[in-house]
Amino acid sequence: MSEFWPALSASLALLSQGDDYLRGIIILSLQVSLTAVAIATVIGLPIGAVTALFRFPGRRVLVVLLNALMGLPPVVVGLVVYLLLSRAGPFGALGLLFTPTAMVIAQFVLVLPIIAALSRQVMEGMWLEYREQLQSLGVPPLGQLSVLLWDGRFALLTAVLAGFGRATAEVGAVMIVGGNIDHVTRVMTTTIALEASKGDLAKALGLGVVLLLVSLVVNLLAYLLRELSRLRFAD
Repeated sequence: MSEFWPALSASLALLSQGDDYLRGIIILSLQVSLTAVAIATVIGLPIGAVTALFRFPGRRVLVVLLNALMGLPPVVVGLVVYLLLSRAGPFGALGLLFTPTAMVIAQFVLVLPIIAALSRQVMEGMWLEYREQLQSLGVPPLGQLSVLLWDGRFALLTAVLAGFGRATAEVGAVMIVGGNIDHVTRVMTTTIALEASKGDLAKALGLGVVLLLVSLVVNLLAYLLRELSRLRFAD
């Protein structure tokens, strides 16, 4: 504990001074995670909605698969993406390995099942409540889908925030596919691991404080959205 408080004080001083090294890492981290979550949202929400509303061959298998993939080991995802993007892999000619794009791909693979599975749960509950009304009004399938997506937007946003929380905390997969290259692919989680191993606790704690703040904001937003959704349905 004798090293903790001086290191924490030094880390807060670095953050307050706007250290360029830390600022660049924070910006890159948010860019990578937000991009991965945005792509996963565009793909994951329709998957969750279709799985909730429609019955088709293999639906139960897909539901089980989505739930199982929520717990994907990050290092396994990193290894698979690494093999796909390496020179000997099928996408090696694209030259994406050890770039921010490779990190986005790895985070996307981790986040997609979370958003799809959680949105399916939300939409399935809403479908049970709205189904008779929508069918009695003769609303077509695409119309039903759009109604549920709009009415469940607050609850669905919590699924997106859960995915964002997973993305920002990821270290294993992005370390493998990004390489933790200074000023190129170094993000908050990989920098914390690096600086802690070097003994630079001030920088490690500084980024740790930022990660904690991001987690706090994400959880606060998720809570507020759940409350808005609950109050809306209560009315």
